[in-house]
Amino acid sequence: MKTLKVLAPLALLAATSLSLSSCQEKANVEVKNQVSETTVSQIKTLGFSAAGAQKVAGGVIVEGDIMLTDEMLASTPDYKMLRVGQDEQYRTTNLVGGLPRTITISVSSSLPSAYITATDELIRRYNAQNLRIRFSRVSSGGNIVMSAAPSGSSYLASAGFPSGGNPYGSVSVNVGAIGTANASTYIATILAHEVGHCIGFRHTDYMSRQYSCGGSAVNEGASTVGAIHIPGTPTSPDPNSWMLACIGSGANRPFNANDVTALNYVY
Repeated sequence: MKTLKVLAPLALLAATSLSLSSCQEKANVEVKNQVSETTVSQIKTLGFSAAGAQKVAGGVIVEGDIMLTDEMLASTPDYKMLRVGQDEQYRTTNLVGGLPRTITISVSSSLPSAYITATDELIRRYNAQNLRIRFSRVSSGGNIVMSAAPSGSSYLASAGFPSGGNPYGSVSVNVGAIGTANASTYIATILAHEVGHCIGFRHTDYMSRQYSCGGSAVNEGASTVGAIHIPGTPTSPDPNSWMLACIGSGANRPFNANDVTALNYVY
């Protein structure tokens, strides 16, 4: 959920590269949509970058596609020491509990049928890993609901992190920016990325989003909310991870070997 720009994130439609988060952030904090200084401070305290933060109903969008709710902004989680490497796999301190369990996903009737196809494909990708967490699509009332982003949104898609042992409950998608083509590849990759956030994964390149998004180097930040290295994943660049912050238009990123290691370690 970032800004639309070339070589940017999924938030902005960029010419060469789009990002699952709006990847064209600036080094300096840019207060937008009436994000107050207090909110900027809260964002930083939670360990995220406030550059390009966008005020939305119920919270703020940071790092292009991550939703921080008002409740999370007001919280004071325990400090966690983090390992900061180059391009490793990272999870948050918030994960889904009560395993094994099945998480249901529903697609709002406001979304085109292509998003049902994409949701079925992302479910297939996750379930093929035989994790302790499984997914199932239901007609309505899912634990995670795919719905249309508000009109005028400047991001491609957004989601948040788990709370109370449960997955984040919604994924907002900007149909106007994403379109309906390549449902089982490009759209499925975008939605699988957002579901990754819903179950507790951070961007693989959170420490330098320049890697997948281009532009100036931006470290998303790592402190209280956590950016915890997942053992067994690489410390060298990983260009195909499903959790990279940005993706090229029409690209497809099924889970690579490192993604599979990360998913199996956490779930």
